[in-house]
Amino acid sequence: MMKIRKIHKKFWFVLLVFSFAKLTAQTSDTNFETPVIETIKKIESVFNVKIEDDRHLLKDITLEYADWRIEQGRLEVSLANVLAPFNLTTFKQKDGSYTVRKFQHHKVSEAKAQRRLNYLTHLYHDKEEWETRKAELKTCMISAFGINKAPATPISKPILTKKRKFDGYSVQNIALEILPGVYTTGSIYKPYPLKNDAAIIITPNGHFGNGRYRESEQIRCAMLAKMGAIVVNFDLFAWGESRLQFSSETHRNSIASTIQVLSGMRLLDYAATLKHADVSRVGVTGGSGGGSHTMFLAALDDRVTVSVPVVMVSANHSGGCPCESGRGIHLCGNGTNNAEVAAMAAPKPQLIISDGKDWTQAVPEIEFPFIERTYGFYDKKDFVKNAHFRNEGHDYGHSKRMAMYPFMAKYLNLDLSKVKNDNGEIDESTCTIETYDALYVFDNKEENLPENALRDIDKLYALFGEKNNRVYEK
Repeated sequence: MMKIRKIHKKFWFVLLVFSFAKLTAQTSDTNFETPVIETIKKIESVFNVKIEDDRHLLKDITLEYADWRIEQGRLEVSLANVLAPFNLTTFKQKDGSYTVRKFQHHKVSEAKAQRRLNYLTHLYHDKEEWETRKAELKTCMISAFGINKAPATPISKPILTKKRKFDGYSVQNIALEILPGVYTTGSIYKPYPLKNDAAIIITPNGHFGNGRYRESEQIRCAMLAKMGAIVVNFDLFAWGESRLQFSSETHRNSIASTIQVLSGMRLLDYAATLKHADVSRVGVTGGSGGGSHTMFLAALDDRVTVSVPVVMVSANHSGGCPCESGRGIHLCGNGTNNAEVAAMAAPKPQLIISDGKDWTQAVPEIEFPFIERTYGFYDKKDFVKNAHFRNEGHDYGHSKRMAMYPFMAKYLNLDLSKVKNDNGEIDESTCTIETYDALYVFDNKEENLPENALRDIDKLYALFGEKNNRVYEK
């Protein structure tokens, strides 16, 4: 015991000498300028906490009055005081340590997300207060996206390819002019033969490899069509055939989010005019970035009656791509997040699909109870469900689709028996996987675009009365 005490005394003596040496080196002559990494070490000592700079973000940066910014008893405030001038922040880990990261407007720690949800919970306590908040958010989001400034849909007819018929469904590719000279490309899956009224399902695409052409996307659309829905799938802005008009780098323009929201709305407008389309039954589902736009469409378009956002309902992450978070919609209402945006679908049926290996890992404990509370204002808690796959990662894979099909069937009045095998199991093996070429509208050739096709991103902004201020990376 005596030996340990001697070691402790030696440690504190060394620390005192070190601190005194630093103090004598800092004066008002240099505005008490200090290497930030040294101030972080001092914060570690003062608060008895571990702070990791595993990406070496603190190297060679100094800060005036750095040590003066430490506030005893307020660890996270001290960290923010020291790191914020450099657009740096920290994320608290489960073991209590902190890691230094670059500031990202779309991503915060789970602890900060929980505090935000606690704050939002105290903003409204009943249906009436929530409806007021919801209306405020909706008005702001429409303005932030610029939907209220969008030119009217052109009266041109959609460009449709020849219909392809498969086992229980058909596919036809479409290019719809949603703005003057701006064509959204996609495919329409229908029950075949189509004899009865069919629900409509919009499927916003995510950032998964190969876009809407990938096997899992085709399967999802085909299965829903076989069950009795008209399913509309479409390319992300500046992805797939959309790149014939706008280069892939422009996908990171904020206007991408506006075009994707409008694409969903105006494709729904078109689908509603189709023979046998039942506009009283409208669903929307997508994963990742498509999950974001599932929430946006369900929140903003009153025609949507059922929604299934996949691996994107998160209070601490609102999407790293400007096509999701580029228009500042999460600043609406003095600050919101995807959990509250998802809650805007209440009281309409909603299945939230999450997993344990991305930013939706805490949905059962954090986001879902918050959203369920909102549904409780309408006495409809049973209308919102969470399918959580703790051992899975970020995808819209087989197990997640297996959770989605019965939910859509239940609330859109689809026929689940149409996709079951003789053993009563949902069977995706009867779907035909087409080649990319089969899904193109313009054969993926720019020369096949209509003569009025817009190709200038600056002119696209101008349609909304805006200017393109993005600085492109060289």
